[in-house]
Amino acid sequence: MTIRYCSPEWLEEGAKLYRATDRFENALKKVTTKIFYRITAEPDWGIEKDIIFGAEVEAGKLLELSFYNETESQNRADFILAATPQVWKSILRKDKKFISEFMLGKIALESGSKPGLLKITPYANHFVDALTQFELQFPDEMSAEELEAYRADLSEFREKTSV
Repeated sequence: MTIRYCSPEWLEEGAKLYRATDRFENALKKVTTKIFYRITAEPDWGIEKDIIFGAEVEAGKLLELSFYNETESQNRADFILAATPQVWKSILRKDKKFISEFMLGKIALESGSKPGLLKITPYANHFVDALTQFELQFPDEMSAEELEAYRADLSEFREKTSV
């Protein structure tokens, strides 16, 4: 199954598969956080303005995995991390590690404490695994027609949900 990156289907399928087994809950049982990720605008990728998704985890149990608007993310998040879609792609493809990209400054901590974030970074790879249990198609891998359809679908989703 191939799912488009930065789409509602991506988070829905990721949440469904996360909850389907106890693998991730067990791996993340020491983690309780509300961590949000800003994907910065990249018009060439069909991402016309920043988009934010977040995960709410309590003792490893996934409570929520969803897109949020700016106000919701500011009100709910323990941490907000921001990077370009290309940086997030390199992490999701497992070409790069979250901690390395964070320490190199390629991922910005917009909200939350650095010491608090560093306490949960050892678990980052498990969360990446949860979001990549299926093949992801990134916008830079789409044909012109696929990219236009993606752009239209993302725009419609954002308008409908105010994210």
